[in-house]
Amino acid sequence: MPTSSSRPTSTASPLMPTSLEQILLFVYPATLLLGALFSLIDPAARNAPYNPITQSHPPTQAPSYFALKRNFLNTYFVKINWAWVSVAYILFLFTHSANGPTSGLVFTPKRLRGLVRYGIVTLWWTIVTQWFFGPPLIDRGFRVTGGACELASRFEGQGGKTEFVTSKACKVAGGTWQGGHDISGHVFILVLGSAFLFMELIPILLKGGMKDDRLVRKKDGGVARAAVENLETEEEDGGMLSRIGSWTPTIVASLSWYMLLMTAIYFHTWFEKVRDPLANLLMADTNFIKLTGLLVAFSALFVTFFLPRAVPSMRDIVGLPGI
Repeated sequence: MPTSSSRPTSTASPLMPTSLEQILLFVYPATLLLGALFSLIDPAARNAPYNPITQSHPPTQAPSYFALKRNFLNTYFVKINWAWVSVAYILFLFTHSANGPTSGLVFTPKRLRGLVRYGIVTLWWTIVTQWFFGPPLIDRGFRVTGGACELASRFEGQGGKTEFVTSKACKVAGGTWQGGHDISGHVFILVLGSAFLFMELIPILLKGGMKDDRLVRKKDGGVARAAVENLETEEEDGGMLSRIGSWTPTIVASLSWYMLLMTAIYFHTWFEKVRDPLANLLMADTNFIKLTGLLVAFSALFVTFFLPRAVPSMRDIVGLPGI
C-alpha cells in the first residue's frame, strides 16, 4: 500500500473522510432535506393527495410524472437498481485501464479487491432487502416494531397471520404492510448504489488523484497518508474502452441520485398538512423511515471504505479504490 508521511498525522483518525468524501456524503441528507422542502414549497406537491399506507399518490391526481409509482425510471431502473449498479461496476472494473489490462478477463490484485468491496455491499443489500435467514432486515424490523399484513390480521387465530412474514408475500396476497416502523428501501438502495459507485470512481473522475490523501493506519500503529496513483496516463492508454468503463457507472450513479431526489419530493414525505390524526401520526414516522434508510446505507459504506483504513489486515483484503 503506497504511503507518504510528508507531514505529521499521528493525531488524525484514519476513519475520517477526506474533504471531497465529506461533500459526497453530505449530498445525501441534503438531497432528502431539499426534496422535503420542495414538497412544501411546490403547490402541486403540497396539495396532492397521498396515501401514507400505500406510500403513493392516486394515479389521476399525481403532481408529477415522477410521482407515479409506475413511471419508467421507477419501474425499469429503481426496482432493479442493484442489477444496474452491478453491471456498471463490473464493466468499470474490467474495462478501465486503471484496474489492469483491458484485453481479456485479467484478475489483477486491484480487480480482486474491487470484487471483495462489491461483495461486501452486495451482501449488505441482500441482508437488508432480500434475505436474512428468512425475511430480510427491512421486514424483520417492521414486524418487531408492531407491523403486520392487514389481510393476514383478518385470519388471526387461524394461522393466517404467521404466513405473511414478508412485504412481498403480503402484497401478493392482496394485503398492505401496516403498523410498524419501516426502512425506506428506495432510499437505502439508491444511496448505497450511487455512493458505492461514486466512492469507487472518485480517483478516476479526478484523473490526477484525490485532492487530499486518505489516512491509513500502518501495521506498526502509525498513521500515514495513502498516496493515490496518478491515473491520467492509464486512462489515456485505455482509450474509448476506459471512457466507457468510467462513464457508464457515472450515469448509473447520477440517475440513482436523481431518483433519490424524486423519492424525497413525492414519496415518504417528511412534512405534510393532514387533518386525520391517524394520518398525522403516520406522517411523523416518515422522518424515521428516511433517516433509517440513509443510516443503514451509510453503515455499509463505513465498513467497505472507511474501516479498512484503520485495520491493516482488513485493508490487505479489501483494499482502497485507486490504490
